[in-house]
Amino acid sequence: MADERLKEESVFLKVLKRPEFPPVLGVVLIFVIFSFLASGDMFSLEGVLSWTEQAALIGILAVSVCLLMIAGEFDLSVGSMIGFAGMMIAIFVVEFKINPAVAIVLTFIFSIFIGFLNGYLVVKTRLPSFIVTLGTLFILRGLTVALSRLFTNQTLVSGVNQYTADSILAAFFGGETFTSLFTFLAQSGIIATYDDGTPVVTGIKMVVIWWIGLTIFGVILLRLTKYGNWIYAIGGDEQASKNMGVSTDKVKICLFIFTAVSATIFATCQVFDYGSADAQRGILKEFEAIIAVVMGGALLTGGYGTVIGASLGALIFGIVNIGISYTGIDNDYFRVFLGCMLLVAVIFSNSVRKKVMRQ
Repeated sequence: MADERLKEESVFLKVLKRPEFPPVLGVVLIFVIFSFLASGDMFSLEGVLSWTEQAALIGILAVSVCLLMIAGEFDLSVGSMIGFAGMMIAIFVVEFKINPAVAIVLTFIFSIFIGFLNGYLVVKTRLPSFIVTLGTLFILRGLTVALSRLFTNQTLVSGVNQYTADSILAAFFGGETFTSLFTFLAQSGIIATYDDGTPVVTGIKMVVIWWIGLTIFGVILLRLTKYGNWIYAIGGDEQASKNMGVSTDKVKICLFIFTAVSATIFATCQVFDYGSADAQRGILKEFEAIIAVVMGGALLTGGYGTVIGASLGALIFGIVNIGISYTGIDNDYFRVFLGCMLLVAVIFSNSVRKKVMRQ
């Protein structure tokens, strides 16, 4: 009997030790809360896809930000990178009449360079990544506004989609998938339709597919490759990692490049989904991504966290962001809820971790 009890306790402790435990519990609690407070439309197909798309945008950032935070670094420039990358694509396509596919490739090349520059400055100067990327944040935000006014005399560039009708690459970011399936479901009477028979939901946004794909990539990287071990080791003890032969500088630079590329994926999806670019897009997204990662169980000190946890944190973010509108509560209170959830998540995670450590 005693042995069986010890076995049960050890399994329970293993569950508590997992970084995913707090966000899984958080998702369950959020669903329970909104099942009572929100209208039924929130859990309709249209409602589910609405908050899933919102979660996907933050989730794309959260995956890369999580990997970087596990390695013990921060990138505060991802929000500004969103605005900058989106504006570059729009200016290339609308003002310079460059093929959308070429515009996308050029923008990704720029983002890779900026990510490399961030990482290089951090590892070579040994300045805190907080300071380096804070500087990049202001540089990119200023360039976004300045370049948009220089070439268009405004900070909002629209009309992108009129140049992308035949672009497969543009549809790969801003289009929808499973459209035939949703048409079939509508014709079968399984999902809601408009009066003309058109399905209310025509497909799943590509941004959701990107989120799922990046999450799978991040999970494989962390769990099944040596690079995942290196990332954890660098965040846990960088000097010890160097002594073991890990190229810590190269790993960090690659992670900074990944955050910049992820921000560009976010921006590209937005530009081709909305058909426009705005110099103000991406503001505060760097903090929202960090919040999602922390709610996902990662530590700000590095060496601890999972991509699945970060994606669950993004899901919580998306549910709350969209769910508030279904409750009748003023959307202005969203950031109040977000701040409260962050504090609760951190306090809960710390208390669970301390309890486990005492066992």
